[in-house]
Amino acid sequence: MTALSVSTSAAASLRADALVVGVAKGPKGIVPTAGTEAVNEAFEGKLAEVLTTLGATGAEGEAVKVPAPAGVKAALVLAVGLGEASEEGYGPETLRRAAGVAARTLAGVKKAALALPAESTDEIEAVALGGLLGSYSFGTYKGEGGKEPVGELVVLAPRKGSKDSKAAVERAAAIGEEMNRARDLVNTAPNDLNPKSFAAIVQAAGKEHGLKVEVLDEKALVKGGFGGLMGVGGGSANPPRLVKVAYTHPKAKASLAFVGKGITYDSGGISLKPAGHNETMKCDMAGAAAVFAAVVAAKRLGLAVNVTGWLALAENMPSGSATRPGDVLRMYGGKTVEVLNTDAEGRLVLADAIVRAGEENPDVIVDVATLTGAMVLALGTRTFGVMSNNDELRDTLHTVAGEVGEQSWPMPLPAELRKGMTESTIADLANMGERMGGGLVAGLFLKEFVAEGTDWAHLDIAGPAFHEGAPFGYTPKGGTASAVRTLLAYAERTAAAKA
Repeated sequence: MTALSVSTSAAASLRADALVVGVAKGPKGIVPTAGTEAVNEAFEGKLAEVLTTLGATGAEGEAVKVPAPAGVKAALVLAVGLGEASEEGYGPETLRRAAGVAARTLAGVKKAALALPAESTDEIEAVALGGLLGSYSFGTYKGEGGKEPVGELVVLAPRKGSKDSKAAVERAAAIGEEMNRARDLVNTAPNDLNPKSFAAIVQAAGKEHGLKVEVLDEKALVKGGFGGLMGVGGGSANPPRLVKVAYTHPKAKASLAFVGKGITYDSGGISLKPAGHNETMKCDMAGAAAVFAAVVAAKRLGLAVNVTGWLALAENMPSGSATRPGDVLRMYGGKTVEVLNTDAEGRLVLADAIVRAGEENPDVIVDVATLTGAMVLALGTRTFGVMSNNDELRDTLHTVAGEVGEQSWPMPLPAELRKGMTESTIADLANMGERMGGGLVAGLFLKEFVAEGTDWAHLDIAGPAFHEGAPFGYTPKGGTASAVRTLLAYAERTAAAKA
């Protein structure tokens, strides 16, 4: 794993294999940004000219290598584009992405220094986090021969406030390491990650970080009446689990419950997915991975708020013991659901977990799930939808997501779409409703299982949870750890509001 550190050394005097500087796109060509002064001087004031000759423009996502001149102790200078030049500086997300591009470009390098235009602690944290996320590589199943991630990233910071800079980098390390843990889980092959092995990973992390972990196995789930989890997981040789992972703070004045969908593989069940739609379905546990990572990160940061994660883990497979379309499940809490489509399984396991989470009377419940293809059609592959029974909560989550660099969009829960689910002639609800607005219908279904008077929100991360295209910024191909930062930022905001 890439190590993070901070230094107040001058950029040109730091010994490293590579020195990263930022350049921007100005009206008359490349503009070197703050942090490049000494390097530009070593190039005799011609850094922009050299980069332009090599085809650089300063556009976001661009990375151009040049041999370091005399006067720079690093062997290589890497110029990364920050986009349009700005006299007011560059926002945290721009810096995160630039650092991510640099770290990915420098794979195989032992030590790189990041001399990007970062002055404040927020900017320094952004550079550190972007670099750590950009260096991510999942090589569990690959043989030798590939490039190792960059060994160490040194974030260059001003001498003034060096203690705060160090704290910012340590904070970035805690968040980035847990996000990369979530990415590892999402990328793990489903023959290695099943409900039981996922639960064991949580138990190990709980022991390491001092978290309370409880696991309900299939016998406990049957005894407890968790019909949603057992109904979805009943067709698999790998039975389901409900995992509770709890962080408590002695000075906490608020309690949050995060609920994650954890379908470790989703074949669709008897309503089998067609070829072309099931190859990436190992990622259907990304919500549970995000919740798990957020709880551990909250503990590592020492947030003054109680955070409990509920991971609803199951494998959705067809077999003689699988739930059939037309079956009726009695959910935890007593409601009955007619299953019209076994591929609408995520809402069933979440419903059980939401009811169970509500029994502990948290101030807020937030569930996270790769729930519907309809949300991907509505918002694309980089934006998740936010729904809630409280408009203020929905808007707050949308706001904090933007503040930490995650794209989201507030979505409604139209009352008229509820009708299709409540027209079952044999059960309280059906697990399907109107086809149009399917992402909203799924949200309305979950709302049925939220206790009266409890604030609840639903994040549908089906689009951004698993990136199938080329890497960009600090986002790799595969698992992304979508929603981890949003959950963590919301927990921080809650702690601050109650302080």
